[in-house]
Amino acid sequence: MKRTLSSQTTEMVGSDVSVSGWVNSRRDHGGVIFIDLRDHTGLVQLAIHPDQKEAFAVAEKCRDEFVIQVEGKVVERSAETKNENLSTGGVEILTSKLLILNSSKPLPFQVAHGHGEETLSNEDLRLKFRFLDLRREKMQRMLKKRHTMIQAIHHYMTEHGFIEITTPILTSSSPEGARDFLVPSRLHPGKFYALPQAPQQFKQLLMTGGVPKYYQIAPCFRDEDPRADRSPGEFYQLDLEIAFADRDETVFQEMEPMFVELTEKFAGKKCMQKPFPRIPYLEAMELYGSDKPDLRFDMKMVNLTDDLKSTGFSVFGNAIKGGGVIKAICCQGGAKLTRSQIDELTEMVKKEGAGGLAYIVLGEDGMKSPILKFLSEEEIKSITSKTNAQTGDIIFFGADQKTVVNKVLGKLRDKLGDVFGLKDPGLVAWAWITDFPMFEWSDTEKRWDFMHNPFSMPQGGMDALTSQKPDEVRAYQYDIIANGLELSSGAIRNYKPEIMYKAFEICGYTKETVDEKFGGMIRAFEYGAPPHGGFAPGIDRMLMLFENEPNIREVIAFPKNGSAEDVMMGAPGTVEEKQLKELHIKMSLPDKK
Repeated sequence: MKRTLSSQTTEMVGSDVSVSGWVNSRRDHGGVIFIDLRDHTGLVQLAIHPDQKEAFAVAEKCRDEFVIQVEGKVVERSAETKNENLSTGGVEILTSKLLILNSSKPLPFQVAHGHGEETLSNEDLRLKFRFLDLRREKMQRMLKKRHTMIQAIHHYMTEHGFIEITTPILTSSSPEGARDFLVPSRLHPGKFYALPQAPQQFKQLLMTGGVPKYYQIAPCFRDEDPRADRSPGEFYQLDLEIAFADRDETVFQEMEPMFVELTEKFAGKKCMQKPFPRIPYLEAMELYGSDKPDLRFDMKMVNLTDDLKSTGFSVFGNAIKGGGVIKAICCQGGAKLTRSQIDELTEMVKKEGAGGLAYIVLGEDGMKSPILKFLSEEEIKSITSKTNAQTGDIIFFGADQKTVVNKVLGKLRDKLGDVFGLKDPGLVAWAWITDFPMFEWSDTEKRWDFMHNPFSMPQGGMDALTSQKPDEVRAYQYDIIANGLELSSGAIRNYKPEIMYKAFEICGYTKETVDEKFGGMIRAFEYGAPPHGGFAPGIDRMLMLFENEPNIREVIAFPKNGSAEDVMMGAPGTVEEKQLKELHIKMSLPDKK
């Protein structure tokens, strides 16, 4: 009878079994050969004695990662040899038959269970031999976790009336914020399909088509630069849309319980706050310097511009005169930072655009700071009062234009959360960031652009687009964030053609261009489209969050490397001239430097 290895427990003692797996390790102890056999469920020890001549001869040939099949009897280990750390540690299989199903070449790195992460080689080598890397215990656990999480999502969506619908992979190119991956058409020379950055238009068409609630675990393709929290090229998201959702709260109330369920039941963590906080975008930037703040700790920014408007400290005074602001954050217990640590923080904020890093230390023996001599007693009192600073704390300052100060202090706040261990791994601080600006100015293209996506409904509809300045228009756009990660952007959609034309006009698109790019959706909206909204949380990022994993490549079976290459399969790669001719493509490569 074939069994998984984790089933070899004390209840099986005396049973004849047949098992298969990989050689995790092999040891020769005084004539008896012991092999730890591994499969997807765990390990079990094999004992091969010399009197089993054929099995013993085969065991002598076995090496790490050989694939073997074994027959034998489950016996109880002696008390002194039991391994309490294994579910099968109380038994072993007294082997009578052993067959090598396949051998293995010497390994490029160690994959055996029981070896720590310190045995791993560089990432490109791991990805080149990903089929080996996947055998590691951590990766096996991650694959199972991903499956379990997706199954929980499917269950929730089905229970709440969502219909799973797949949408096309070959579609048209559209300006949605990132570069498209283009696919040349052989049948239509000179024309291209695009791989979808998201099923955005199709899911809105489904709403127009009478589908009440849509979802899918959707593959998305974006030609973006790699980051630790973003998979280059392709990723998966829980794409969803709800008909007759005319306000963001409809979407929040529908989906928030799913995030709670995944946090508490799947991940075994605690939600910091239920229901999730709703924080307007501008408030998030003012208080945290980020639209995805880690809310597991407080440390809000305090605006001191009015308090220091008459200061004699030239750095602060010049910033205010130049239309800038003075802000501060108080780090509780921060007085114990060393000089070298403060220097490191100073170098970090300089890289973010700050000229330096002013601070005041509130030590047991009084305040210390290079800037104290430039501040009046009244100013110092106002600073400590507004920041609620106490003995043992440190106050850091930012003085510049508001956007720079928010960015710098936001990065500093996040770093201090790491330095002082304020990010509880057992806690998930969910929040909705709401009321995003509809438009933002693009310095590179010298025009207004959509801040999120072009399909959001402006708050106030057509009146807002015609009576407000572009930077004043707010949209029914929102993000779902947790622990400093953005899981998804979403919106209540623009479902009225005249409002969509106007929004695109502000960004420099003509009516003809909109009809060319989004004609299918525009036509649909002319035939009774309902209000609707949704969003699409990333599957990879959710698993990163729940597993406290900082590198997105650790939660994907076959990821690209940091250069957006698949070093295992050799992608991207060259193609034959014949293929290019069939597609009517001529290469025009840049000169090699």
